[in-house]
Amino acid sequence: MRVHIAADHAGFELREYLISYLTAAGHEVIDHGATEYDAMDAYPTMCIPCGEAVAADPGSLGIVIGGSGNGEQIAANKVKGIRAALVWSEATAVLAREHNDANIAAIGARQHSKEEAKHFVKVFLATPFSQESRHQERIALMSEYEEKRR
Repeated sequence: MRVHIAADHAGFELREYLISYLTAAGHEVIDHGATEYDAMDAYPTMCIPCGEAVAADPGSLGIVIGGSGNGEQIAANKVKGIRAALVWSEATAVLAREHNDANIAAIGARQHSKEEAKHFVKVFLATPFSQESRHQERIALMSEYEEKRR
């Protein structure tokens, strides 16, 4: 699977760790930075391009990482066609994919160990969308709204 990934300074170290893990697991990883540590960088400059890449690459998924994951999720969700979910447990990783067909996982590097974050990513990538009609209808409502307001 092709996986787009981005992180600010707070997620820099976890991003590098996850790139190694994902590559070893056989995924094609597209890195949207930050490519060097800069304590003054701004997550929208990485997360928005990551979201744009996922939206333009059907079948791919993305991961955005920061201190809490909150701002990164918000930035990615500004991109048309993105459904970024804050993933903070195995259950939220599963539900984001099964119920919301989320295409980006946002993770807080300051909230979890590297091993926990790796597990959340593994679960997120492995979980398919349920295809249940009630979930499809909800996603369609959001997509319809998104089309009308842009």
